[in-house]
Amino acid sequence: MVVGLGGFVGAITRFWLGSYIGTRMGTKFPYGTFVINISGSILTLLTEHTHWSPNWRYLIPVGFIGAYTTFSTFEYETLRNLQDGQTQVALLNLSLSVVAGLLAVWLGMVAGRALA
Repeated sequence: MVVGLGGFVGAITRFWLGSYIGTRMGTKFPYGTFVINISGSILTLLTEHTHWSPNWRYLIPVGFIGAYTTFSTFEYETLRNLQDGQTQVALLNLSLSVVAGLLAVWLGMVAGRALA
């Protein structure tokens, strides 16, 4: 139940934020997915709180973050860009997402340790 509740909130947040960013910035580049993937990576700071009860660990990292992040959407959009001949957009999305995602995970872990 706790994972499901977190997943529900994460999925709704992902849909709302992705739609909002897409309407504001356009869809030529998958800005919504990019922002969600990077912010989801930053949310790893929540996993640094090892003193949480199992319910909180299931609610937030497993449920919410699991439903909020969009790796499969990232892969699909990158493939579609390649198939549509938009190689530069696909490579930009791939490289920015990986590099910025790794940086965001690192920053999230540093912030989590600082908060613990």
